[in-house]
Amino acid sequence: MIKVLRPFLMFVLMAALFLSAFRVGLILLHWERVQETNGLGFILLQGVRFDLVLLGLLCLPAAALGPWLLISKKTYKLGQGLLRLWMTSALIWVVFMEFATPSFIEEYDTRPNYLFVEYLSHPKEVILTVWGAYALEVILAAFLVPLLSVWLLRKARLKIALEKPLHPLASVAIFLLGAPFCFAMVRSTLDHRPVNPSTVAFSADAMVNTLPLSSGYTLLYALYESRLEDEGGVHYGKMDAADVYRTVKQAAGFTEDQFASQAMPTLHRHEPTRRHEKPLNYVIILQESLGAEYVGCMDGPPITPNLDAWKKKGIWFENLYATGTRSVRGIEAVITGFLPTPARSVVKLPRSQRDFFSVAQLLQKQGYETSFLYGGESHFDNMARFFTGNGFEKIVDEADFGDDVFKGSWGVCDEDLLLHAHENFSSMGDQPFFSLIFTSSNHSPFDFPAGKFELYEKPKATVHNAVKYADWSLGEFLKLASESDYWQNTVFLIVADHNSRVRGASLVPIDGFHIPALFVGGSIEPDLVDNVASQTDLLPTALSLLGVEGNIPALGIDWTQPKWRQQPGRAIMQYHSSNAYMYGDQVIIHRRGIDAQQFQWTGKELVEVTPIDEELRKTALAHTLWPQISYQAGNYRMKD
Repeated sequence: MIKVLRPFLMFVLMAALFLSAFRVGLILLHWERVQETNGLGFILLQGVRFDLVLLGLLCLPAAALGPWLLISKKTYKLGQGLLRLWMTSALIWVVFMEFATPSFIEEYDTRPNYLFVEYLSHPKEVILTVWGAYALEVILAAFLVPLLSVWLLRKARLKIALEKPLHPLASVAIFLLGAPFCFAMVRSTLDHRPVNPSTVAFSADAMVNTLPLSSGYTLLYALYESRLEDEGGVHYGKMDAADVYRTVKQAAGFTEDQFASQAMPTLHRHEPTRRHEKPLNYVIILQESLGAEYVGCMDGPPITPNLDAWKKKGIWFENLYATGTRSVRGIEAVITGFLPTPARSVVKLPRSQRDFFSVAQLLQKQGYETSFLYGGESHFDNMARFFTGNGFEKIVDEADFGDDVFKGSWGVCDEDLLLHAHENFSSMGDQPFFSLIFTSSNHSPFDFPAGKFELYEKPKATVHNAVKYADWSLGEFLKLASESDYWQNTVFLIVADHNSRVRGASLVPIDGFHIPALFVGGSIEPDLVDNVASQTDLLPTALSLLGVEGNIPALGIDWTQPKWRQQPGRAIMQYHSSNAYMYGDQVIIHRRGIDAQQFQWTGKELVEVTPIDEELRKTALAHTLWPQISYQAGNYRMKD
């Protein structure tokens, strides 16, 4: 029996020592943020606990199946080999996950989660991005992982040395002791629920809260939680569905008599505040990763002179916030008006791939030609499937461009993409059209043509230079558009999909969600919306600017209605597993397994407010549950 148990004990010891050592390294790397939480001892102690949770989980299959493989003459040699291979592979995986962690935290400000595997279905984009941003780390991993594998196979004592099969009683004893013991390690508590990431959510810094965990654990837990995606993800609390619908409708300024469908509780008639003799065209330019921190007129560096200048010619949103940190969140908000959930964006979820409400679907039914223009591969992030099933008639992507354009890691550059859009719009004549243009030049590793403008800094491939190139391309397009025949009859929305890197020592780094948005066009008069606003508000606002009426389920705020200018406004932000509901400067944050907290946003930091405003907490909870309930019920549609 000792010969069987020794390799497992060696595996646990080696992995635990490595995980603790690497955790200390991460603590030192982020010492200022750790120090702010006064949680060093907690992180180290809980780190050991959660390392044992992961190792118990990895040992459980071997403890449950191994003894039965070692009991027979026909299988005991095979069993020894399989158990050795399992432990060696598991240890290599644990080490690999930790080595991948510093770069992942640098990019996403958290340990590896579902994003770590989500984009593996798009190897081209992932490989080019990772190589461009983390070439040294890739080289080190390519060298160290094979070296570690060879060492473990040759030197580490992970081999079970049995000269003959185990006695049946010994196998039974190992199974009865090993499997329950591993199961107890995984639970790590006698409470009715096992430990989970909420157990170590001890501070207001979401990233520091992940340090007691291991990256292998956070990835596996994210995959475990993904089973709830069909329900819209984990729920932050309980509330009757009728109360949820009533609350979100009231928050959007509606009364019950404006809703006639029981099957689709939020479906209502949108009555535009403006009318036109003929339908206006609608063009959305979704700017990749253009956070407020990069916009000159929003206290950023002087790298967006064109956007700064056009701000004075249109409707500018000074305090608008993205709903998430990924492109599909921006698409979800701007195209459908749907609120974010803890699950993946509806762009990727199965129940929303057909007949899910979108502005393209609404306009298509009113005679518009609808299109999606993208410089990369349209199947990325499931965009092509979602768009074709929900109102987009035409998709143009990288494959539709010739060899006379500049193509970077993420596809055709912004200049060539926008020039193609201009030529397409110029040929439309009297046909009303809607188009979503999604740019990509401002994306790591920041590939764009040289010689177009004076670089802001050196070397060339930096985020500031990429933003300046994207702004230059936008300026060239708007110059062409403003001199075209279609300008007078078109409403343009220029908005970011999200910020580039959202991070900070807050449960939800509010400033990282702050993005620019601007409506311009021949019919648009200059105006400033300085209330708190959300990406989801842009859809109903655009419909009023277009003069379009119709039945829609979206509950965003129409900022062309004067009554809203007297209100503080609200925004909803999903940050990993946390959801923030901001009303004016008051913020309610929901986290899984933890009571909601209220904060005041000072413009720089979140300051906790007690006691919590129960009415505001209820409103915030309803806004987290509504999209989950609506998605599961399949009622975010235009008709029965």
